[in-house]
Amino acid sequence: MIKQKMKVGPKGQVVIPKIFRESLRMGPGSEVFISEEEGRLVVEKPQMDPIAVFRAIAAKGKNVKIDPDKSYDEMMEERWKKWKNRHT
Repeated sequence: MIKQKMKVGPKGQVVIPKIFRESLRMGPGSEVFISEEEGRLVVEKPQMDPIAVFRAIAAKGKNVKIDPDKSYDEMMEERWKKWKNRHT
């Protein structure tokens, strides 16, 4: 178990040490749950909901048309060519 002593700032804030942020893949804007259990503060990263993640990606992303008669490699080659043409 890793422990690190931290100080509470004037606004009651505590910085989550880098070693823990990296271990839990947390960055600016990450959400946490804070609870009090038996006289201790517990900070937890919420469990990822894969369905919610896919819905968020789908809501933001473009529609991707899939031709069932083409192989995956052919489709990816066409997409790569289109991307390359737009960015050269």
